[in-house]
Amino acid sequence: MNARDGHAPPAASRPQLIADTALRLLAERGMRGLTHRAVDEAAGLPQGSTSNLARTRAALLEAAVGRLAEREAAVLIPDELPRPARGLPPEAGTGAGIGAGAASGAEAGGAAGGTGVPALAEALSLALHRYLTRHRELLLARYELALEATRRPPLREVYDRAGRAFREPMVAMLAAAGSVAPERHALSVVAWCDGVLFSCTAGQFHAAVPTRAALRASCAELLAGMLPGAGASRGGSGVAGE
Repeated sequence: MNARDGHAPPAASRPQLIADTALRLLAERGMRGLTHRAVDEAAGLPQGSTSNLARTRAALLEAAVGRLAEREAAVLIPDELPRPARGLPPEAGTGAGIGAGAASGAEAGGAAGGTGVPALAEALSLALHRYLTRHRELLLARYELALEATRRPPLREVYDRAGRAFREPMVAMLAAAGSVAPERHALSVVAWCDGVLFSCTAGQFHAAVPTRAALRASCAELLAGMLPGAGASRGGSGVAGE
């Protein structure tokens, strides 16, 4: 049981509970609804518990960003990630999001096999569909934190550091797949993914989640335009929705 069941959580789990509760409040109430008192109440903790962990609002926001990165890193497990070519830099196995487990996926015997268009499109579409169907709360919290980071330089540094842990593995995977401009192509891929997630969560296409088949086809079309000799199928079928 945790504090919300009426029992105090173990000391080691309290920071995680507070950060998770902060993310939930950001998604439900927005930035104005995130206070130390609100976190205590929502988490079922004694008043002052959140202040003891994060004495300032800035510290609470930084804890939320750190926990967000941890949870986003777990959206895909290593076996669901493309197997990268040998020789990727060490940082390719760390960080949040789809790229987080790229190098570790090879060590774990990732089943995707290779980093060509089909494998990358499969991983990207799975992550996008999973975000939109299972992790909408994380997306809403991320958007709140991203906007706040534009007004708080110290938070901007924390937020950007978490983002680099996704971008750098993406650059490495695109390079392994044959990209002649992996930095530029990574920008395009990440921007496209961010655009899809925002549009289908808070934008013009929020009313319906695209199927995995549609997401996979769009991913393949985007990647095929970047990677030389890509022979990915451009069809919209063949992948069952989750």
